Amino acid sequence: QVQLVESGGGLVQAEGSLRLSCAASGRTFSPYTMGWFRQAPGKERECVAAIRWGNLNTYYADSVKGRFTMSRDNDKNSVYLQMNSLKPEDTALYYCAAATRRPPYGYISYRQAEYDYWGQGTQITVSS
Repeated sequence: QVQLVESGGGLVQAEGSLRLSCAASGRTFSPYTMGWFRQAPGKERECVAAIRWGNLNTYYADSVKGRFTMSRDNDKNSVYLQMNSLKPEDTALYYCAAATRRPPYGYISYRQAEYDYWGQGTQITVSS
């Protein structure tokens, strides 16, 4: 079983920055893709960023492009989400997720159903 633990959430003013971390533990960890999702009250969960573990190709939602950067540390079995120029609309519960099924060539998983393991989430609140 894989466990994912997020950290780094909190309260920040608009235009501020935060860095989320997600550490994986458990059985041999070998995902194809890692993703960061978020869910705001009354809204569906959405993928904001994803990274292919092997080739480091990334996906970003249009709403965060140019502001968020996802990275991974293979040695630490960890992924990160650097969030800059935060906006009040970024307020949400942020989840780390791991996809262990091989995706089609060139494809980066961004749908919830494509992910097998989830963290508990960390809250980010951006004040105006």
